[in-house]
Order: sequence, then C-alpha cells, then structure tokens
Amino acid sequence: MLRLHYIPGSAAMAPHAALAEVGADYTLVLVEEDDSGQRPSAYFSLNPWGQVPTLEDGDLVLTEAVAIMLHVADRFPDAGLGAPVGTRARSELYRWLSYLSYAVQTTYMHWFYPERFTTDREGEAAIRDRATATLRRHIDWIDGELATRPWLVGGALSGADLFLFMLTRWGRFQEPPAWDSPNVGKHFDRVLQRPAVQQMMTEQGLE
Repeated sequence: MLRLHYIPGSAAMAPHAALAEVGADYTLVLVEEDDSGQRPSAYFSLNPWGQVPTLEDGDLVLTEAVAIMLHVADRFPDAGLGAPVGTRARSELYRWLSYLSYAVQTTYMHWFYPERFTTDREGEAAIRDRATATLRRHIDWIDGELATRPWLVGGALSGADLFLFMLTRWGRFQEPPAWDSPNVGKHFDRVLQRPAVQQMMTEQGLE
C-alpha cells in the first residue's frame, strides 16, 4: 500500500494524479496545520522539512515531488508515465521535470512567499515583481514549446504533463492567468479531462 501525505492544492497534486493515473492502490494522509500554521511534529520524522508531498511505499519514504513522480513511473512501467530508461524520451522527461521543478516551481515560491527570501519587509514587493516577470517568460516559452505538440514528451501523456498542469493551476493568480496562454490553456484542459486528474481534484476537494 502506498501512502501519500498531502495538502490540497500543493505540490502533492502531480504525484497524487500520477498515482491515480497508473491505477495504484494508495491512501491519502492529510497533513493538517494548527492555528499558527505549524504542521504535526510527528510528520517531521518522515519529512525533515515538514513539506509535502511525502510518499511511503513500504519502508521506503520519498520526499520531493519529482522523485515521487519518477518512482511512480518506474513502479508502474506499463502505465506509460515515463519512457523506458535509456531512450531519448526518458532524457526529455528528466529535462522537463527538472526545469518545471527547479525553475518554474521555484519562481512560484518567490511569488507566493516573498517573505521567505528576504529579511527586508520593504523588499518583498520587488521579489514578487521579479517573480511575476520571470513566470511570464517561463509561460511564454512553454506555450511556444506546446505549439506543435499536445504533450511535453513524445506523443503521449507523461509525468511532466501532470506537473505542468499543477503549475498552470497555480498560475491562475497571475495577470494574465497562465491558462490564458493559448497552448498552455489547451494543455491544461486536455490534462483536466483525464479521469485520473478528475479523481485527484475530487479527492483533494479542488475546483
């Protein structure tokens, strides 16, 4: 049995959708915060940073969304979320997941939580402004990449598409929203139609 620790709408969205997509037998564990925003002390024994997601697979404990995505793809190879190791498509999957996580997701963190990246309260607005501009460049570039193909890697849905879906939803607060970009928007709608993604949205209570 696989156990995914999550908070609705967080970086657990993509691994959750991946588990549903491959037909895994999994349970969800909600990481609840107290009134001051603190997460349970017991959770830190699984994830030293107290972040989500965390996946338990038997005695294996995995943190970091990208690591979980790749683990699920390898654990259920017939589902096709990750191309075979050693292929060009697999290398492209590594590239996309790395880029989406370490470039795009990190920039979103600067936008959502500028106070984490400075001790100067007056500097928070400048951090958010820079993140806004950087996110726009990322979305524009991804939109161009999707102009000639429906999926990021090869000709089929992969874990990278589930990850981009999550980030596009995060971008609904941007001006303009990320999904207003024509090809990114079509990609978002395409992924949203997947029964597994609908399952994830329902289980997390997301609109």
